[in-house]
Amino acid sequence: MNINLLILRNLKKNMKNYYLYVFALIFSVALYFAFVTLQYDPSMDEVKGSIKGAAGVRTASVLLIAIVSIFLLYANKLFVKRRSKEIGLYQLIGMTKARIFRLLSVENFILYFGSMLFGIFIGFASSKLILMILLKVMGIETSTTLQFSEEALIQTILVFFAIYLLILLTNFVFIKRQTILSLFRVLSSTEEKVKKISLFEILLGAMGIGLILLGYYISSKLFDGDFSTINELFMAMIVILGSVIIGTYLFYKGSVTFIANIIRKQKGGYLSINEVLSLSSIMFRMRSNALLLTVITTVSALAIGLLALSYISYYSAEKAAEDNVPTHFSLTNTEAAEKFKAALARQHIDYQEKRIEVIQVNTDVTDIMETNLAELNFDPSQMSLPVVSEESVNGDIKKDEVLFSGYNDAMALMMSLKDHGEIELFGKNKSFKQHYIGLQDEYVIPFNFSNGGLPTVIVDDEIYQALKNDLNQDIQHDSSLYIGIDINEEEKLEAANTIFQSLSFRENTINYSRIEMSNSQKQVMGLTMFIVGFLGLTFLITSGCILYFKQMDEGEEEKSSYTILRKLGFTRKDLMRGIQAKQFFNFGIPLVVGLSHSYFAVQSGWFLFGTEMWTPMIIVMIIYTAMYSVFGILSVLYYKKIIKEAL
Repeated sequence: MNINLLILRNLKKNMKNYYLYVFALIFSVALYFAFVTLQYDPSMDEVKGSIKGAAGVRTASVLLIAIVSIFLLYANKLFVKRRSKEIGLYQLIGMTKARIFRLLSVENFILYFGSMLFGIFIGFASSKLILMILLKVMGIETSTTLQFSEEALIQTILVFFAIYLLILLTNFVFIKRQTILSLFRVLSSTEEKVKKISLFEILLGAMGIGLILLGYYISSKLFDGDFSTINELFMAMIVILGSVIIGTYLFYKGSVTFIANIIRKQKGGYLSINEVLSLSSIMFRMRSNALLLTVITTVSALAIGLLALSYISYYSAEKAAEDNVPTHFSLTNTEAAEKFKAALARQHIDYQEKRIEVIQVNTDVTDIMETNLAELNFDPSQMSLPVVSEESVNGDIKKDEVLFSGYNDAMALMMSLKDHGEIELFGKNKSFKQHYIGLQDEYVIPFNFSNGGLPTVIVDDEIYQALKNDLNQDIQHDSSLYIGIDINEEEKLEAANTIFQSLSFRENTINYSRIEMSNSQKQVMGLTMFIVGFLGLTFLITSGCILYFKQMDEGEEEKSSYTILRKLGFTRKDLMRGIQAKQFFNFGIPLVVGLSHSYFAVQSGWFLFGTEMWTPMIIVMIIYTAMYSVFGILSVLYYKKIIKEAL
């Protein structure tokens, strides 16, 4: 057999066994080429001017390189180890290490660059679709065309050629260091098998679960006021991160074995074939892959968490804009309002107008403040709050009462308020003690009057007039008038917004469009969600492939055991039930732990990103779980083939 025929046979065998690796490589190249193409696409000019879209895409492409590089190097390491006996046989028949290295290099070259060229073609064909998805998510309307970028092609070839050189280097080092004897022992030494569980492993297992629960507990208390300074908050975050990551590693290193051993002892050592193939297998295999599983779980949790948070912000954009701008349009200058109303009248667009005077008043809210973050520079005894009259908001407040309205969710958790108590309002020379009667959710004035999400104080008109006549001018805003314009017919809102954007107002006026604010947030978070989503998808595919490859190795190693079980009378159906349970644990445990980590990460600070948590988070988790489960199903199908060939 000549060397060329040997290469062709090896390629055929590799394609048959590692088709998923080829798919992941093609997908990675296609996605990277499409991302780089976005940087040079003229349609991205619409994005560049407003939110630096090209910079975001460029950052994503760098992260994509890191993910793909780690995956390809790790996958190549698994493949070379799996072919260690083959390499040893080549040496036994007289082939030199240099010749074996050239053989593997040619095989890799054909497989790698063949996949890369196909990936570039797929990336080119899908680049317009990806760009259309990005622009759609961001709400930008512009024309797009399918364009081939020579710069993107050159950049993609250079990047993946550099990765190929790293792969060759790792192969060279592996072959150089191995002896013939060690090559025949590589596979048997890659997985650690432990016959007895020590007390130390039991303690590690208990410690792992304890550290994870500690991280979860601290995260649930993060913004409850238990940490009163920024330094304390920062240290709490460090403790959460450290305890969860270390706890996850110890969980895989000892907790899984510890829990499985408890279950086995409860059965008195009498295990069914299903339990032998699933429970006993993961007891001793998962601990040897603890570091790999920790990395996969942590990055999965990070990807799910970031995608959920960006989707929460995107999903909540309209509600957040409604809270920040209570009417369709907010103006702070009579001249600007008259100009806008005249333009609406010319286009026969009916509207309603409301005017609210807003003054800034120092208040002492110490009696109703449950917690505060001292380093946020909010002194509860001298807190400046916006004050409006009950008559301007159609309220019904008694003379000695005050009602708070429109408290920001994030601020409410960091500085929570009691249900009742006494507060004091300070004018320049006089002060008024009032009875606090509660907080309503409705926002009555725009965010530019509310001093960073603080509530609006609604008081009796007589108290308001007294405060207005005794103002402390040092704390007043440039404008004290809020003019709100609501469009009567919803279908004319877009036309009204176009008019609003076309008008030129004086520079010292603060004017907002609710729809424009919502679109702006959707653009920013849409780009973030797009980038995080594709990076998360890339990591999902690469990590799923790695777990699948590990199962391939385990399946080949356990093939002799399946042969014995078949000879003892167990049917394929008997063995497949155990294999299905095994894959449920192998893929399900990292998935469940990753989802759990991401849930506690999201729930500890979701309110900083939007107004709705459950719907966006559940949608993200369901999609991630469904895609992740595909690799578990592929592993079951591979084991089905192994069992079929076992007898």
